[in-house]
Amino acid sequence: MSQMQPQSTAPLQQSASALGLPPLSLYIHIPWCIQKCPYCDFNSHAVKQGIPEQEYISHLLADLDADLAYVQGRELQSIFIGGGTPSVFSAEGIEAILQGVRQRISFASDIEITMEANPGTVEAERFAGYVKAGVSRFSIGVQSFQNEKLSRLGRIHQGDEAKNAARLASDLMAHNSLQSFNLDLMHGLPEQSIQDALYDLQQAIELNPPHLSWYQLTIEPNTAFASKPPVLPQDDILWDIQEQGHALLTAAGYQQYETSAYAKTGYQCRHNLNYWRFGDYLGIGCGAHGKITLPQQGHIIRTVKVKHPKGYMDLTKAYLDSSTVVSAEDLPFEFFMNRFRLLEPCPLQEFTAYTGLSVATITAPLARAEQLGLVSLQHQSAQITDKGVRYLNDLLELFL
Repeated sequence: MSQMQPQSTAPLQQSASALGLPPLSLYIHIPWCIQKCPYCDFNSHAVKQGIPEQEYISHLLADLDADLAYVQGRELQSIFIGGGTPSVFSAEGIEAILQGVRQRISFASDIEITMEANPGTVEAERFAGYVKAGVSRFSIGVQSFQNEKLSRLGRIHQGDEAKNAARLASDLMAHNSLQSFNLDLMHGLPEQSIQDALYDLQQAIELNPPHLSWYQLTIEPNTAFASKPPVLPQDDILWDIQEQGHALLTAAGYQQYETSAYAKTGYQCRHNLNYWRFGDYLGIGCGAHGKITLPQQGHIIRTVKVKHPKGYMDLTKAYLDSSTVVSAEDLPFEFFMNRFRLLEPCPLQEFTAYTGLSVATITAPLARAEQLGLVSLQHQSAQITDKGVRYLNDLLELFL
């Protein structure tokens, strides 16, 4: 029986006074890679004639200057440096970026600063330098520990290099200079068996990372794999991989807190939590996305920066490619598209605080979702069920 009671029966409305300011994060995009992976649909560009590191840093900070009005007096709770491959930048370059950001926006005392890194030898040797620059958390793009699979995925490292990078991060944690690190793994790889997938997972568990991201490979449009699709495991094999992998991770002390993320107690990724809890984030760099709440205007905007490095670093053009107001009609879907990535209960008061909409606007779809077994409603909160995770698209369609 649901214990949720609607707070109002008023019609759909959006109130500027109801829009609160959620926590603020910053995403920094570095678009270059050594080579483009065939499955990757992120905004990344293979290095051809060197990387204009100093020039790009100056543009990143100028881009941030243009967005400073969106800070609205808040501290940064987290920073995520993604790509591309940010570890193609020098430690000095990363330090210059972080110092420039700190000069413009206050950092929370316990700020989390994550940087994506490739586990190749050159990047791994730079880890200590990145930590000295201010990075407190690494996200290491392992994907697999099997060289044949890595080759099929277009990765430029080998399994032993991935293990060495994880051990180096672990050593930095042991010396209290690094707070945490994540290993990115993929399953459902070309011609992958259940045994292959579980082997990769077991190798990762033995390295004892505080956080594991475990994604299923999907074929995205406009990628090399889309033009020449590889043979992927059948659905029944994928289901067995997910079930057995989840059991393996749970037995090893990892708790699933998000659709594709597992963590030891106290090591959830704060940056990703802010995304999925519908927090605000500035996005700077090529193609970076932002989401900002503007209480005085009574709305939420989404921003996108110019995608290509050449256009982004053109001094005659603005960094902003587009800025879109999220309509009141779209907010319920937008909110739960993010919030139901997390397995934790969602306090319904956050829906009102972060969207400005009455809970009455979502009473009917939530009641229907509960009837279908997709969510559990209690104590003024909504929590996605195991069935809801499996049928997430069906759940989200209720809010359209």
